[in-house]
Amino acid sequence: MYKKHKIMTVIIKPNDSKAEIEKQLKKLKPGKGFNTKKYFGKIKWGQDAVEYQRELREE
Repeated sequence: MYKKHKIMTVIIKPNDSKAEIEKQLKKLKPGKGFNTKKYFGKIKWGQDAVEYQRELREE
């Protein structure tokens, strides 16, 4: 099943006041969060994460 994600853009003009910017930001609705705790600790890596990053950067 394919779901199209809605993206909202707020355009802030250089001459907008702080109150106008805050008003525009309040119009934004927070998206549905992602529960990261559900997957925490589920993937078993064969090596330390820092060592893996260092390997990738050296290549």
